[in-house]
Amino acid sequence: MNLRRRYLRDRVMVALVYLGTLLVLLPLGFILLHVFTQGIGALDWAFFTQPPAPPGEGGGGMLPAIVGTFVIDLMALAMGGLLGLGGGVLMAEYPDHPLNRPLRLVANVLGGVPAILMGLFAFVLVVEPMGGFSAFSGAVALAILMIPIIMRATEEVLRILPWELREAGLALGLPRWRVTLSLILPAAKGGIVTGLLLALARAAGEAAPLLFTAFGNPFLSFDPLGPMDSLPLKIYVYAISPYEDWIRQAWGAALLLALMLMVTNYLARRAMRRS
Repeated sequence: MNLRRRYLRDRVMVALVYLGTLLVLLPLGFILLHVFTQGIGALDWAFFTQPPAPPGEGGGGMLPAIVGTFVIDLMALAMGGLLGLGGGVLMAEYPDHPLNRPLRLVANVLGGVPAILMGLFAFVLVVEPMGGFSAFSGAVALAILMIPIIMRATEEVLRILPWELREAGLALGLPRWRVTLSLILPAAKGGIVTGLLLALARAAGEAAPLLFTAFGNPFLSFDPLGPMDSLPLKIYVYAISPYEDWIRQAWGAALLLALMLMVTNYLARRAMRRS
C-alpha cells in the first residue's frame, strides 16, 4: 500500500513539473511566434546590406546597427571576460586571499544592479572624460554587466575540478600560477566558454546602457571612439517612431536579435555538454 502511494505521489509530482514547464513555455512561445510573424517580412537583402533610410521614406536597412552590435559586444566581451575570468580564478584558486570577500560582495551587488545604472556609471566614467559618446563607452557599460556572470561561472566550474589535479602539478614543482594556467584553466575551458557566452547573451539585448554611451549612429562606422549604432538601440528608436516602415523594421531587428541570442544560448549549451 505504501509503495502504491509512493508511485502515485511520484506521478503527481512529475505531472506538476510538466504542467509548470508548460505554463512557462507557453507565454515564451507566444512571444516568439508574434515576433516571428511581425518581423519575418522585414528580413530581406536590403535589411542586411543597406543603411537606414531618412525619416518618412521607405526602404533602407540595419547594416550599421548589425555591425555595431558585433563590434560593441565583442569589445565588451574582451574587457568583461578578462576581468571576470581573473576574479573567478582568484576566488576559486586562492580562497584565503584578502580580496576575496570584497570581490564577492562587488560581484553580488553588480549582479542585482539595473542595467540603466551601468549606463549612467559608464557615462560618468568614460563619456564625460572623453568629451563625447563612443562605442568604447558602450562596451564598458556592457562589460560591467558581464563581469559578475563570468566571475560566478568561472568560480563554480573551477571548484568542481578535483584537487588532485592541482596537487599533481604542484608535486612536479610547478608554481601555483603555472598550475592554474597550464592545468586548471584548460581542464575547465568548456565551463568557462559557457559562462562567456551566457554573459554575452545577457548583455547583447540591453538598450538602456547604450542610450547613455554609444548613443547611435545612422552611418556605418568602425571607430570605437565615435558614436555607433546597435540593434537594441535601433529597436528602441524605431519602435516609438510614427512611421510604419520603421516599426516594421523594428520587428525585424527584434527577430534578428532574438535569433542571435538563441544561437548564443545553443552554443553555450553545447559547450556545457562537451565539458
